[in-house]
Amino acid sequence: MSEKIPTRQEALELVLQYNETASLINHAKAVEAAMRYIARKTGEDEEAWGIVGLIHDLDYEKFPEQHCQKTESILRENNWPEEYIRAALSHGWGICTELEPQTLLEKTLYTVDELSGFVSACALVRPSKSVADLEVKSVKKKWKQKSFAAGVDRDVVAKGMAMLDVEFDEITADVINALREVSDDIGL
Repeated sequence: MSEKIPTRQEALELVLQYNETASLINHAKAVEAAMRYIARKTGEDEEAWGIVGLIHDLDYEKFPEQHCQKTESILRENNWPEEYIRAALSHGWGICTELEPQTLLEKTLYTVDELSGFVSACALVRPSKSVADLEVKSVKKKWKQKSFAAGVDRDVVAKGMAMLDVEFDEITADVINALREVSDDIGL
């Protein structure tokens, strides 16, 4: 059976099949939004990038000890394209896979995964609990506080920014703007 290009709806159905926790589903949608935003900005395939962002943590809730490995088998069972599978696996580089991000899509996913979570956390501690009034300087201030959102691996984001040759302010502004586009859907 040959691989087919999945639709966003098929990707979302897979995410919902393997995830029940609202925060994980919202994280998947946040990363999808960041990937779509940056794909548009860079002239890449917004649909493909968004779908990869949506499914990147497909297995995390049900199979945390097999993170990425289980995603690979689920996507293969569903005949997903090799480039989508590789991208999903590469976001775990140095953590749960040895697959180094190579393409612009992979490097972007690697970077915005953790950063999307961090920006979301920054929005949630604001009086508005919203990304609408969140500014880069506020995120930067929280970034320096190691105790804030301590689960976010800042080294991964730094490595990703270096791979993309992008500054913190630019990629953070991109993520903020992306999350504003889906804020109602992700509770920000």
